[in-house]
Amino acid sequence: MKNQFLFIRKANYYETDQMGIIHHSNYIRWFEEARVDFLDQIGFSYKKATEHGIDFAVLSVECQYKSMVKYGDTVAIETKIAEVSKTRIKLEYIIRDHMTQELRAIGSSSHCWYDNAKQKPVSLEKAIPELYHLFLSHHNE
Repeated sequence: MKNQFLFIRKANYYETDQMGIIHHSNYIRWFEEARVDFLDQIGFSYKKATEHGIDFAVLSVECQYKSMVKYGDTVAIETKIAEVSKTRIKLEYIIRDHMTQELRAIGSSSHCWYDNAKQKPVSLEKAIPELYHLFLSHHNE
């Protein structure tokens, strides 16, 4: 399916809470793992972006929990671009059980392009045109 990027991940024991389910804070970490994997899948790694001096400053993160993930479960995290501009991107995430497809969580993260040397937000179109156009080509309208 075009513009669908899946990251498959097994839930680890150390990520559980006292109730034996995955602690809510780990979903935000999983979003980050899926985001980094998404960049690999589109052919422009996070490392490559940072080597150009550009980082993805987090502006906001949101997560809605729908059903529990337990130790040993395998989840599939779908990542897609919800919005993209010269200065920002918003990604959406859907976490499902990899076997049953049961919805586990949905969320999003918003980022601005940040020039590490200048220590300020920048236009990605000017800083890394190749990456900007890659994002545009994978944007789900």
